Amino acid sequence: MATKIHTTAVIHPKALIDNNVEIGPFTVIGEDTQIGSGTYVGPHCIIEFSTIGKNNQFTGAAYIGMPPQDYSYHGEHTRFTMGDSNIIREGVSLHRGSHATNLTSMGSGCMLMANSHIGHDCRLGNNIIMVNSAAAAGHVHIGDRALLSGLVGIHQFTRIGNFAMLSGGAMANQDIIPYVIAQGDRAKPVGLNLVGMRRNGISRENIKIIKHVFKTLFFEGLPLKDALARLRGEKLPPEAALILDFCEGSKRGIARPRRNLKELTETSND
Repeated sequence: MATKIHTTAVIHPKALIDNNVEIGPFTVIGEDTQIGSGTYVGPHCIIEFSTIGKNNQFTGAAYIGMPPQDYSYHGEHTRFTMGDSNIIREGVSLHRGSHATNLTSMGSGCMLMANSHIGHDCRLGNNIIMVNSAAAAGHVHIGDRALLSGLVGIHQFTRIGNFAMLSGGAMANQDIIPYVIAQGDRAKPVGLNLVGMRRNGISRENIKIIKHVFKTLFFEGLPLKDALARLRGEKLPPEAALILDFCEGSKRGIARPRRNLKELTETSND
């Protein structure tokens, strides 16, 4: 299939468009842009200063590689990059990096629903879902297979761990560790994302060990540093050790559960 560009689309003369790309009406492909094979760009989109991988789908009215919303940005050459097979729905905004890191990046297999937003200098992994109007401020890191429900907000420099799920309307201003469900204003874990772990092939035995790590970190009455030291002395599988690595890399602090151990156990065993 040949590349198909609508007659009303505006394409920068130096943009690189692969074969089998379709670009819809009234879309603008700006400067320093590369678009991979099999990608569909619907009507009324703007894409600039971006590298777009293969087989991505932009429904329409999406704004990709826009300048960072940062007063200290003064036109420096920065970029946005995206992997393959992402779904970007209408009204999504994905901003390029600021002079701080020069890059905003997204992996592959993500779905960003209508009106969701990724700010400058963010780093997104693979297979992430952001539901309508979820928003990440600048410098946020979101791990693989995280799920951000509708109207979630993430404070700048906050990290969201792999397989974490933020419930609707959650506002995260501290790091959310992998594998948990977090809720609320100043979001806190309320249980483990067992469904997400099972769906992604984590074994029953490893889920049991992840529960043990979670309880040791938060419900043994230990300072976090001491709990991490104790767990480092155990022979944990990589899936569980991921939580320790995440905690040790925290700069904003780790969001801790509000509930007591009994309530947490009941929630995690649903």
